[in-house]
Amino acid sequence: METENTAIGLDGEIWMTVGGENLGGPNRIALLAKIAECGSITQAAKAIRMSYKAAWDAIDAMNNLAGEPLVERLAGGKGGGGTRLTARGEQLVANFALIEREHRSFVKRLSEHADGIADDYRLVRKMSMRTSARNQFLGKVIQLKRGAVNDEVELEVAGGHVIVAIVTHESVDNLGLQVGAEAFALVKSSSIILVAGDDSARYSARNRLAGTIARVEPGAVNTEVVIDLAGGGSVAAIVTRESSENMGLAVGGQASAIFKASSVIIGVPA
Repeated sequence: METENTAIGLDGEIWMTVGGENLGGPNRIALLAKIAECGSITQAAKAIRMSYKAAWDAIDAMNNLAGEPLVERLAGGKGGGGTRLTARGEQLVANFALIEREHRSFVKRLSEHADGIADDYRLVRKMSMRTSARNQFLGKVIQLKRGAVNDEVELEVAGGHVIVAIVTHESVDNLGLQVGAEAFALVKSSSIILVAGDDSARYSARNRLAGTIARVEPGAVNTEVVIDLAGGGSVAAIVTRESSENMGLAVGGQASAIFKASSVIIGVPA
C-alpha cells in the first residue's frame, strides 16, 4: 500500500508571558477586545464562548501579572454600569495585533523553508509553568531577612501591597533571591481566611490584603469570594457557604484576606 505524500506546513500561536505565566494569548486578547466592543463582561464571554467565571478568572490573572488594571468597572446609571478597558488594556490589545501579524509572517516564511524536511523535523513546544494556586502575584523583593533556619522575604506587588513569605535558606539561594529581584508569590485560595468589614482585631498571620468584595460565587458546599485590591489586582478565597452567609459577605462590602507567611510559595521567572 502506497502512502500519499502530503505537504506539511508549519503553524503556531503566540502569547505573551510574564516570568513564564500566561499574560495574554489569542483567547485572552480576544476577550479584552470583545469587552472594548461590548462594554460587558457577560456579552464578551458569550461572544468568544467562554464562561463568565473563566472570563473573570482570566481578567484577574491578567491584572495581577500586568501590575495594573487592564479592565475597569463603570459606575451604574441608566445603562446599569458596565466594564471597559483601561488605556493600558487598549494598548495591550493593539500591540498584540501588531505582534501577531509579524508572527504570522515569520511562520509563513519558516514554513516555506520547511518543505521537504517535514518527515525529519519535529517542533518541540516549551511548556509554561502551571500551578494549582488560585492567587498569583508578580512583584519585586524589597527586603530579605536571614534567620537561623528560614529566611523572611518581603515582596511588593501591584498597588504597593506587601506579601511576606517564609522560605528556607536553600530555597533563597537556589532561586537567587535578593533585594530588587523579580519574583512570584503564589497563595492557594483555600489557605486564606476572610475577615468581613473594617476589622481592627490583631492576627498572628503576617499577611493581610484589604479591599472591596467584587464577586461572591456560591457553590453547594463552598463559596469563592474575590476581593479587588486598591491599586489593581485581586485576591480570591474559598470559604464554606455557611461561613459566607453567616458573615454576610456581599458584593461591594469591605473584607480582608489573611494568610500566613508559611502559606506563600515564592517562584522566580525562568
